[in-house]
Amino acid sequence: MSAPDLSALTGLRSGKPTFYPQYRGAAERLERVVYALELISRALVRTVEGPETLICAVAEAARAHLSARWVAFALTDGTLPDAGPRRLVLGPDATPFLVDDVEGPPLPGEVVSVLEDIRRGSIGQSAEIAPHRAFVPIVLDGGVAGAIAAWTPEHRVLDSTDRAVLSILASQTAVALQNSALYQRGQLLLHRAEQAYQEANRFAADLQARNEELEATLRELALTQRRLGAAHRHQALDEERHRIARELHDSVAQAVLSAGMQIEVCRSEIPAEERSERLDLAKELTRRAVEQLRSAIYALNRTSDADRSSLPEMLEQLRVAHTPAELDIAVRVGGTPVELSGDAEHSLLRIAGEALFNTAVHANATRAILRLTYSPESVLLSVADDGDGDPARMRLMLKLAGNDLDGHHRGLANMKARAHELGGTLEVRRARIGGVRVAVRIPVRRPADPATTGEAS
Repeated sequence: MSAPDLSALTGLRSGKPTFYPQYRGAAERLERVVYALELISRALVRTVEGPETLICAVAEAARAHLSARWVAFALTDGTLPDAGPRRLVLGPDATPFLVDDVEGPPLPGEVVSVLEDIRRGSIGQSAEIAPHRAFVPIVLDGGVAGAIAAWTPEHRVLDSTDRAVLSILASQTAVALQNSALYQRGQLLLHRAEQAYQEANRFAADLQARNEELEATLRELALTQRRLGAAHRHQALDEERHRIARELHDSVAQAVLSAGMQIEVCRSEIPAEERSERLDLAKELTRRAVEQLRSAIYALNRTSDADRSSLPEMLEQLRVAHTPAELDIAVRVGGTPVELSGDAEHSLLRIAGEALFNTAVHANATRAILRLTYSPESVLLSVADDGDGDPARMRLMLKLAGNDLDGHHRGLANMKARAHELGGTLEVRRARIGGVRVAVRIPVRRPADPATTGEAS
């Protein structure tokens, strides 16, 4: 729409003051125009207050300029969905008779008819000005978005100046409504962004608090694990001491008592040959008791804190501790050594000590081979002797050890329990050198590979 020129606004085609009547009328129209533009500017500056305030200000500006009895504002259905109110009617003295669907006193039929035409879009894009009625469409992006209609009293006759003023008001209202909707949408997005920022801050604070709780929990868990580890070591030490106590009771004490009984018999009147045999038996019993005591003392002196040496070195020390005069013990290590946990090395050392103890005390053996074989997936520890032990009988005792109530044969059960705790197996077979072979195979636990358990060879 082209901007109206000065003659359209004032009706004055000559600036000469000699045309006084014409000049006077033009001055009055110019004053009305200036007042109308002031009303329009006051209405349009309220864009940032929202579409509702803007629409009410536009309707009031039209009513004040035209001294109208009725002013109707309406938007076409489907246009400017964020704008509201979509219908507004101001009556005499700016009294609202209709705001959206909230109706006041009954409206004139002509006003109701115009509102329905605007709502349905049954209007053109041309303004219509009659002496007491004005109708100006609100054109936006080439289409009709709504319209402003006004009805004036008898003493207020509409002219071309009013047409130009209403056209300016309608065109600026269309832009202002669009800007207001965009502003409100931007405010809404800004509000949502602020809420999201606050929510992110709350989430970050909550995450930090949870991280602190997690760190505290991890510290407590680490402390608990250390305590459990210490308790486990104490328990293992107690179990080992109890085992040694049982062995001392079942073997050393009995050997000493038997030797004492033989010596007591020798004090009586018996043949010299029998006395010599009984003294030899007493000597043998005391020798065995000494060997058993040496093994027990070694086991008591070896605590979990002594695991500074490698496992092969500790097995070599174990060989020395368990070597009676007539028993030859050889230690053989094969494969590439792999890293084992302290608990695993401790358990293997205890198993080897128990097996050598049994060989030295019960097997009547002259030779024993302690073999440690490393592989990428497992570690094999075996003790073989050339004694007179029976593997089948030892396997039977191993099965019955779970029901052993008097402390006998707990050594075998302890070895089996230690092997199972490490995820391994314990087997008793006939040794190639003639006696018994006790073999324990445990898996090598790696972080990336699940532990596997192999068959003893």
